[in-house]
Amino acid sequence: MPGTWPVLNRNRSPFASAIRLACVVFAQVVALAASQGETRLVAAMVGAPQVVFDPARHACDGHDVPDAPLRAYRDAGGTLRAFGLHYENRRLSGSSLLALKLECPVVFRANGRPDPARYDDRSWITATWTEDGQRISALIHHEFQANRHPGRCRFKEYIACWWNTILGAESDDRGASFRLLEPAVVAGTPFRSEIGQGRHRGFFNPSNIVRHQGRLHVLIGTTGWSPAEGGSDQPGGVCLFRAESLANGDWHAFDGKTFAARFPDPYRTESGQGRRQPRCQLIAPFPMPVGSVTRHRGTGLFLAAFSANQGTPDGFGGTYPRSGIYTASSRDLVRWSPPQLLMETRSLSDNACGADVLRSYPVLIDPDSEGRNFDNTGDSALLFYSEMRIAGCDHTSDRKLVARKVRISSFIAE
Repeated sequence: MPGTWPVLNRNRSPFASAIRLACVVFAQVVALAASQGETRLVAAMVGAPQVVFDPARHACDGHDVPDAPLRAYRDAGGTLRAFGLHYENRRLSGSSLLALKLECPVVFRANGRPDPARYDDRSWITATWTEDGQRISALIHHEFQANRHPGRCRFKEYIACWWNTILGAESDDRGASFRLLEPAVVAGTPFRSEIGQGRHRGFFNPSNIVRHQGRLHVLIGTTGWSPAEGGSDQPGGVCLFRAESLANGDWHAFDGKTFAARFPDPYRTESGQGRRQPRCQLIAPFPMPVGSVTRHRGTGLFLAAFSANQGTPDGFGGTYPRSGIYTASSRDLVRWSPPQLLMETRSLSDNACGADVLRSYPVLIDPDSEGRNFDNTGDSALLFYSEMRIAGCDHTSDRKLVARKVRISSFIAE
């Protein structure tokens, strides 16, 4: 997460009769809905930017910069809690989303260990979920930064040695402290960290968690990999994961037909090789990690917020016309509408040269969201994002967490 996002590599019986009949009926229903027009969501800016967190005024130390999407929940006492800063994970708390204050105790920290099998190098809390406000489940974006550890990578560059895994964690004290689950790995590569890696690899930057049809879902970015790298032919992009429960971190990815793909710890399998390699289906139109997913209460549709670069394929036969923050809507989290531009801006995966600021980690949150997890919205919401100042062509630690009011409306696509 620090500094830049990687650019993704997009290489790329009677019972049976009843099933076939159900599929035909479903296809006919889909075709009928398409012929009658499809309901979609669109978001538009209606408010001026407001700084919510400024490290120059609010930080406990130099680690406290907005370096992850904002994730919020209401705890058992009714206090609003949030995460969205750096790998020295500290909790933001307050009475409202626009009145968050940083608490200085570190609630979760990895120890910078040089053994990739320990998953204890650099960790960010990047998704949370709670049923009761007391026990908080979390997904962790973990980076093994092999360039920092002698003998672990033959390259010196961070991105050439970057090996990333999504881990599961939980808290029993409303988020005042977290511990890793056992086993910890939610989504890992089918191969281990390698000295000669040469490029970024792994799963990274999960969206927030949402409930759909009684199960929990999350969208997770992947760099993709090839058979030559020790895995299946997995293109880079975004995959959809589903879990029955967060208690054991048992997440399965959508493989194009069902949620059957699993990506367990490669250090707990036979050399991480020689087994049937999983492959997850990419979810269009997302070219890079999804900042947030929220369910619109009026229509039941999901609305995603994400960044995209100019010229990147949009999943509908075209390309993104401008770099910026986009939205797309969906009824089932698998099939999404064509993207709609919300804000034109460069992000962490754009060329920084010539830019004044980069805006990344877009998240839509409704302050009046129902439930504890801020996973639904009405016809208005706040767009949160990290705004980074650029010096020449260089990223800086001058970052602020900014919020802008957004209006959400529905329309019928012809």
